[in-house]
Amino acid sequence: MRGQRQFTFVQWTVCVIASIGFAFDIYELLMLPLIVRPALSELIGARPGTPEFEFWVGILFFVPAIAGGLFGLLGGYLTDLLGRRRVLVWSILLYAFSASAAGFATSIEMLLFLRCTTFVGVCVEFVAAVAWLAELFPEPKQREAVLGFTQAFSSFGGLLVTAANYLAIRYGEFLPAIYDGHEAWRYTLISGVIPAIPLIIIRPFLPESPQWAEKKASGTLQRPSVGELFSPALRRTTIVTTLMFACSYGAAFGALQHTPRIVPALPQVKELAAGKPPAEQRTIEQTVAAEVNGFQELGGLAGRFLLAMLAIFIASRRTLLRVFQLPGLILIPLVFIYPARDNLDLLKWGIFAAGLLTVAQFSFWGNYLPRVFPVHLRGTGESFAANIGGRMIGTSAALLTTSITAWMPDNSLALAAAAVALSVYACGSILCFWLPEPSAELQSNDSTQKA
Repeated sequence: MRGQRQFTFVQWTVCVIASIGFAFDIYELLMLPLIVRPALSELIGARPGTPEFEFWVGILFFVPAIAGGLFGLLGGYLTDLLGRRRVLVWSILLYAFSASAAGFATSIEMLLFLRCTTFVGVCVEFVAAVAWLAELFPEPKQREAVLGFTQAFSSFGGLLVTAANYLAIRYGEFLPAIYDGHEAWRYTLISGVIPAIPLIIIRPFLPESPQWAEKKASGTLQRPSVGELFSPALRRTTIVTTLMFACSYGAAFGALQHTPRIVPALPQVKELAAGKPPAEQRTIEQTVAAEVNGFQELGGLAGRFLLAMLAIFIASRRTLLRVFQLPGLILIPLVFIYPARDNLDLLKWGIFAAGLLTVAQFSFWGNYLPRVFPVHLRGTGESFAANIGGRMIGTSAALLTTSITAWMPDNSLALAAAAVALSVYACGSILCFWLPEPSAELQSNDSTQKA
């Protein structure tokens, strides 16, 4: 085969839908750090820093992750059993309409339930989209580029939700009232319906994965099995990738996603809000938090693009991952120990670097996992690592951070985030020594499915 073929219309269509899906995966997930403070204030009247407030923050981060992990694993199994396209479409519709409905929540329990169904859709969508793209582009360099650059749109999702939240804060008073109010957190949640609109239009043009469809049609598609992930041939791959995925998510949920709640405690923000009416104080705090979050998302976007470029040229997957792991091990705890406690301007650049080093790892796993599991187990294997490891174990770091905050000097959330970031980065760096390199034999066998 000579060179790389140009994309067909169908391939471009798939890339567009996958990019939208990846973007709104993160859009839906990153809503919570932006809206949790005002949402809890309205729904249960809890004040930041109180035990009740910290309890519900931990619950809203952790319980949806558990639901997403369990049902996401089922979704991965169904992706192998029923096909990539069908599961992808329904998962996007699930999280889009769940997020939108959450904007009309009248109780904390209703918000929690709808965040659970949103998380389920996101967890399933990631696995289905990655398997779909990997099998539609079997040529190695083309596949690396497509997986890398479409996943980069995840960080556009982070920027978009930051922008949506900012616009809701600034202009929410001009939007239709919800329960006689114009709360920005409700409009931010409702905006999550956006990805369903292009999906409904483009759905007729979406093809099934050629590798999966060929095996299904010929009767050679083996039935997926979670137990097979722990067979001698795959046991090490399954265990190590699951634990390392958990470490990547642990850094994001245990440290980075607490940044919007850390920002209001900075001296510069307190000075800006001093003497203002309570409503204006909240607006100032939310606006500055959204601005800092924007720096984090710009860093994540830069990290994903950097990963996409390096993945084409660095053959060793361990080396590629260490490019981001080792600097993060040193830098990210320092960001939360120092500027996150007393320097707003420096925090913006520190959180940019933290976003770059941490979020790039999510793209790494999207590139890596399809290469280490066979076609009939690709969705199941990816789902186990991403959902059991990342979504369930990894996101529990958010609850860990809120739980140990009371043990820190001055009840410092920033110091708690620093401790968790250091721990998970250290674990991930050690586990990397056992990360298997993708099997050339497996890739060769999968590539033969293309006529």
